[in-house]
Amino acid sequence: MEHGDSSERLRAALAIGTTPDERFIGKLIERSAIEPEFYVRDMLTWALTRHPVSVTMARLCQEVHAERAQARSQALHTLSKIGDKRAWPAITRALLSDADDEVARSAWRAAVVLVPEGEAPELAEMLSTQLGRGARETQLSLSRALIALGEVIMPMLRSATEQDRDPRVRAHAMATERLLRDPDAGFEFAIEEAKRVVTLGSTTGQEG
Repeated sequence: MEHGDSSERLRAALAIGTTPDERFIGKLIERSAIEPEFYVRDMLTWALTRHPVSVTMARLCQEVHAERAQARSQALHTLSKIGDKRAWPAITRALLSDADDEVARSAWRAAVVLVPEGEAPELAEMLSTQLGRGARETQLSLSRALIALGEVIMPMLRSATEQDRDPRVRAHAMATERLLRDPDAGFEFAIEEAKRVVTLGSTTGQEG
């Protein structure tokens, strides 16, 4: 898995996943933290999911606190693929608001997969604090995570739309609500339309 040729690393990860061996779990996690190629990282994740959850989950829950951002992101991504809700305590508020956008996005995706029954409203409240964050790709990831939680997000979206002072937050909340109501609406269209509404509202308010 340390070969200079990414094709060789891919084959090595495939071989380990095809014939799982717990002795390689540490190496798979270690490599995930530094692997530069997306498709190799994806294979590393797959290989980890092929091993017993009783062994991998504890290691991954430790890795989400690693110093390296990619290590945190990949551990979160792998936990979301495993989908065992016992990993839920590892999804902390710090991860959901991580300064690194990729880590935060991975945490959002993992959270909506792992959240226990009855805790979705609290998760929605936490995720709503990230509205307006980052570029379009990051905002779309957050919208998808919120939408996956369903109608419980509506009070948070309405509150952000009506009360938040930041026009980016209001526009993002509006766009997310539109996508919840109309999943076929494109995010680009929804966010641009929401920005127009927010701008018009601000202008009208100033004129009044």
